Amino acid sequence: MKYKKLKNTLISLGVIISSPFISSVIMKVVPNISVTANRLANTTIGESSNDIILAEKDTIQEPQIVQETTSDWSNNILSNGLGWDYSLNDTSDFDFFDEKFNLTAGEKPYPNLNTLTNHSGKVIQTILNNYSGNQYVTLNSGALVRNVTSVSNNTLSNESKKLPEFTIDLNSNEPQVLIMHTHTTESFEPFERTYYDNSFSYRTTDNSKNVVMIGDVITEELEKAGIKTIHSSNVHDYPSYTGSYERSAVTVQNLLDEYPSIKVVLDIHRDALSSDGNLLQPVIEIGGKKSAQIMIISGCDDGTMNMPNYLQNFRLASLLQNQIYSDYGDFARPILFDYRKYNQDLTTGSLLIEVGTHGSTLEQVRYAGQLLGKSIAKALVSIST
Repeated sequence: MKYKKLKNTLISLGVIISSPFISSVIMKVVPNISVTANRLANTTIGESSNDIILAEKDTIQEPQIVQETTSDWSNNILSNGLGWDYSLNDTSDFDFFDEKFNLTAGEKPYPNLNTLTNHSGKVIQTILNNYSGNQYVTLNSGALVRNVTSVSNNTLSNESKKLPEFTIDLNSNEPQVLIMHTHTTESFEPFERTYYDNSFSYRTTDNSKNVVMIGDVITEELEKAGIKTIHSSNVHDYPSYTGSYERSAVTVQNLLDEYPSIKVVLDIHRDALSSDGNLLQPVIEIGGKKSAQIMIISGCDDGTMNMPNYLQNFRLASLLQNQIYSDYGDFARPILFDYRKYNQDLTTGSLLIEVGTHGSTLEQVRYAGQLLGKSIAKALVSIST
């Protein structure tokens, strides 16, 4: 494939795909993508009963400890959040990634854990926090927004203080929220361990082990708060990633047509973070348990996206971010405000949320979904009728 063309495309998208192998390929091509100036706290990887079972079959590496003296990883961590956006007219180069994932029609089950024993690189458990710089906007709660657009920080600060222009009808029989997944098959590490196996593409059609599982947990929390929610488990990224957003737009629009009462559309994904061939596992301890960190992405229109109401989506993002920070501190990384569309033109309450990364464990993201659902419910109840 034409790596020069791929490089230019990747830089324009500013994205990360969900595979350690591909991450390492892109790392060599665009080594200086900057994410955030994070200080990485001293954390080690714990041991679960599953780890012990696996240890009987294989030798577990010593945990990799991240010291605060580590050099600035912001130039090495590949993530500006998200999965691929195939909105470009020419997507021929992306066939490379479909080939890498060996996409064929039919079921794509979660791999047998006994086979995930290749030591392809370390899993490094850490927390992403302590951000600073002119690109960050501080919200009323102390939560942050990472602004990588030409929209002024002052404008975003003012908009963040405004509420969405819709209200939520509590205990209604009409749906208020839609949870869906453009990259439905995105999956995770099986449990905490010190290495990963890149024979696993971190994708599965097993909904108990992909992002659909997270959507189920969020939906449960919203329903308990009296917020009628629809959760679509339609698959949009299999057997091919190409065209995922076009297919998910059809799903969303059909449901909006069927249920015009829907005000909020949340596209639940998982991020991918790697550095120098290692997988990063961002965690935070909440209530005595480890949770994956999350990140909200609110898109900005650069004049080509036909998304004139993007700042109304940002108001919802700010409402959620403030609530999450008030509830759980650094559970949420800064909102990413960037030139992204992600079908956020379809409503004024559309956001993309990354729950964990491909280095996160199933248990960590399930707990993150529960916490996130509770905070989203509180935020929406605050604007209910």
